[in-house]
Amino acid sequence: MKTVSLSGSLRENVGKKDAKKLRNQGKVPCVIYGGKEQKHFYIDQKDFKKIIFTPEVFIVKIDLGNESFETILQDIQYHPVTDIVLHADFLQLAPGKLVTLAIPVQMEGTAPGVIKGGRLQLKLRKMRIRGLVEDMPEHIVLDISKLDIGNSIKVKEVPGEKLHFLDPANAVVIIVKAARGVSEDDLLLSGESGEEEETEAAAAEE
Repeated sequence: MKTVSLSGSLRENVGKKDAKKLRNQGKVPCVIYGGKEQKHFYIDQKDFKKIIFTPEVFIVKIDLGNESFETILQDIQYHPVTDIVLHADFLQLAPGKLVTLAIPVQMEGTAPGVIKGGRLQLKLRKMRIRGLVEDMPEHIVLDISKLDIGNSIKVKEVPGEKLHFLDPANAVVIIVKAARGVSEDDLLLSGESGEEEETEAAAAEE
């Protein structure tokens, strides 16, 4: 996984008044948890652009004076009207610690069903995965080169030996559907008819 570095400052006071003051100054109150003790600090609002306006998932290295912490962004709160970041929680990472992440899905290849006129739909843009950070991929890459009309890839069919997928096993990740106004039977009719004719011809020769 890629790493992004952020610099923060420890908070002298922790409370609603202090948090409001920080927000008025363009700062975001934050906390690191999961280690020996929680660290309350703040980061410039503009610095969050590095990690929130992207589908990517990062390891976030946070520098607080003489201390440095490797974390992942675990939770973030936005203002309901302005979408300004109000608060952020970071989980401190450690060797052997299991984490839960939402990893973006990418597709590779060309689906035969799309060439025939079908519509490719990505149902799960991100998949929830639990595992060790060192085993976490940057993306879940799925091969769609065998997907015909009506075919799909479900969560239980996604490879990942060292990963535990948290989405329902039968949830559809990617599917090729028939185009609107055209049934799957219509799209497959020519191929099925050819098979029937070949079968009948073979029977007649016998």
